[in-house]
Amino acid sequence: MSAMGNSIATSLLAPELAPLAVALGARIRLARQRRRLRVEDVAAKAQLGKKTVEAVERGALTTSLGAYLSVLGCLNLTKEIELIADPGLDREGADLLYSPAERRVRPSRKVDNDF
Repeated sequence: MSAMGNSIATSLLAPELAPLAVALGARIRLARQRRRLRVEDVAAKAQLGKKTVEAVERGALTTSLGAYLSVLGCLNLTKEIELIADPGLDREGADLLYSPAERRVRPSRKVDNDF
């Protein structure tokens, strides 16, 4: 991917999200290194190209989510994937769901029983 393509993808995100992708890539690289796997080994196991695995490890925003998931699966990090956007861990969503201030109030209608 060109640097320009990645900068376009970066500009479409909120500014605080780009560093998260880079940090994720670094954590994936560390997990691979701890397992003493070469980039080539992960690429072969994930059925991806070496450059794609390197892009994942850089946190490239133009790399597909499928590539990230394939690499994480090869590193046996699927349990961790299941935690992403887990409704049970979504405190903000739960607060909004149960907040009385956010509920719609409908005006009462007078019932006309005149048939």
